[in-house]
Amino acid sequence: MKNRIYWLDLFTGTTWTEFKNAGSKISGFRESRWKTAQKIKVGDCFLCYITGISRFIGILEVTSKAFKDSSPIWSDEDFPCRLGVKPVIELTFETAVPVHDLKDELSCFQNLKNLHAWTGAFRGSPAKWKTSDGEDVYNALLEAKQNLTKKPFDAKKLKYRPKAIKAKIGSVTVPDENENDEPEVKSKSPSEHTEIQWLLLKLGADMGFNVWVARNDRGKDFKRKKFSELPKMKDELPLQFDDATNRTIEWIDVLWLKGNAITAAFEIESTTVVSAA
Repeated sequence: MKNRIYWLDLFTGTTWTEFKNAGSKISGFRESRWKTAQKIKVGDCFLCYITGISRFIGILEVTSKAFKDSSPIWSDEDFPCRLGVKPVIELTFETAVPVHDLKDELSCFQNLKNLHAWTGAFRGSPAKWKTSDGEDVYNALLEAKQNLTKKPFDAKKLKYRPKAIKAKIGSVTVPDENENDEPEVKSKSPSEHTEIQWLLLKLGADMGFNVWVARNDRGKDFKRKKFSELPKMKDELPLQFDDATNRTIEWIDVLWLKGNAITAAFEIESTTVVSAA
């Protein structure tokens, strides 16, 4: 599978089962992911990941360009941005590969800013992954397929559904830190990351938004300008979310806030591309 382009494809236990029941031929994403879905090409590969139990369960090869369709496949949402796929590797919930088995290989586990920072790489899909990470996942799944080993898991977590916080420009998917799931802190270049973070914070403040920076980044500065001294910087997040959700949101790189509403959320990738939700 070398030289393939790899994309993360998130499933819950329920949506994976529904995908299988529909013939394992179509993968779908939310309407807000349409622009990203259009970048996916025939021959690219999806890394299928089950939230809740935090396991990679399969590899799908893309067989068609993105198209829109709302024919019933999934019960919770339409996921109208769709692509044709065919399974390359499929495991069961019991034989799927726990993400923590790959913590020494995947870049999202390297140089963590905090214990749960790795979960940022699993906030939404489709999300393009580094080729090296994709190959590591593929090789781990291939080995698991050749040497099937059942690993116990909490069946209740198969029903887990990531929280989606409504923002004016879309949904921000928030993982539950207690399920050892969802990151996006691939090895970032500190200087580039800090610069883009500062520019986003200043832009948001100049536009009249209150701004929030990841809690562990509050002491940063860019060219001797401290993040904490921006006039629109918030010291605390709005209280309309539960404690678990707040604890997750507070690690997002940059938030723009209007009143108690999250207007935009940004996660800065290692390539200096800004991921917005």
